[in-house]
Amino acid sequence: MLYSALLLGLISSLHCMGMCGPIAMMLPVDRTNETKKTIQILLYHIGRLIAYGSLGIIFGLLGRGLYLAGMQQNVAIASGIIMITIIAIPEKKFAKYNFSKPIYKVISSVKSGLGAQFRKKSNEAIFITGLLNGFLPCALVYAALFGAIAMQNALLGGLYMVLYGIGTIPMMSAVVYVSNMLTSPLRNKLNSFIPYAVAIIGAFFILRGLGLGIPYLSPETNSLFVQGIPHCK
Repeated sequence: MLYSALLLGLISSLHCMGMCGPIAMMLPVDRTNETKKTIQILLYHIGRLIAYGSLGIIFGLLGRGLYLAGMQQNVAIASGIIMITIIAIPEKKFAKYNFSKPIYKVISSVKSGLGAQFRKKSNEAIFITGLLNGFLPCALVYAALFGAIAMQNALLGGLYMVLYGIGTIPMMSAVVYVSNMLTSPLRNKLNSFIPYAVAIIGAFFILRGLGLGIPYLSPETNSLFVQGIPHCK
């Protein structure tokens, strides 16, 4: 299911253009030197990937615990249902009851840190901006994190989120170069496509957990997950 991470990242980037796009547009990159500008944009993305990967490892560990508890299928099914639920909730209502409330002070510190980095123009500041950006609350990042849980492995959870981040890079990089083309009507049209695409990915996770015997899509229950330790008699 790792391929779904790239797809989810690409889809999320349509949403990111409206939410995180302004951050990318305001990056203090060197606009007089294209080579330096490209390097700085890469540093920004590397920061985001590290943040996503770190979160993926944590949630992958959570999934590993559920795996050891014998909940492999249930985790995949629940992850798919939660993905669909998250995208079905209007964003304004989701923001009112989102996961960031218990750590509001931490999120406020992240936002303050972002503001401080914008006043600098060093490569380090741009990298830290990307790192902090990756920890900002976002409904679609939450959806991806449930995909990381379904990986039921810390390293695979981290890889899932890194691939998710890589999927967002093309559009988030384009924002820096073609910001004047991203009109509000265009963003609205792109955003209208997102719920359907995320719902399809969520459905894939549900099918995966059901073990219907469909090759690659929903394999038999006993082949859904690789056993780490063989049972020897």
